[in-house]
Amino acid sequence: MDYRSYKSVFVNDQTATKEWVVIDATDQVLGRLASRVALLLRGKMKANFTPHTDCGDNVIVINAEKVRLTGKKLTDKVYVRHTGYPGGQRFTTPKELLQRKPVAVIEEAVRGMLPKSRLGAQMFRNLHVYAGSEHPHEAQKPKTITLNEI
Repeated sequence: MDYRSYKSVFVNDQTATKEWVVIDATDQVLGRLASRVALLLRGKMKANFTPHTDCGDNVIVINAEKVRLTGKKLTDKVYVRHTGYPGGQRFTTPKELLQRKPVAVIEEAVRGMLPKSRLGAQMFRNLHVYAGSEHPHEAQKPKTITLNEI
């Protein structure tokens, strides 16, 4: 029997095959979009997935201002942040955030679905979100995919 075929293969930073992917957020539900983006960033759909390594793809999300929230989440959901000073708790809704900084809505949703560790922070750096339909990553030759293909 050939025991070499039973060896576990672990991916490291040098052997990871990272691709560039473009996702259009137009009329996509925020939670479903964020879960699929987090899956791509993590690399869990790859056959050589290794939990302790950043083996996911680089994801570009365009048209962030056209993302959709279901129900009354646009006005009832609350994002909480703290300035670091006493009494510095600040609240905002997705409606206000989409008008002021639409990129932050998708980034916060995806960040919440990644691991809360240094590895999660490293994976989050592979996410590039843009409010419009243009992005500066044409040199990487990204392939366009839809959420149904994931």
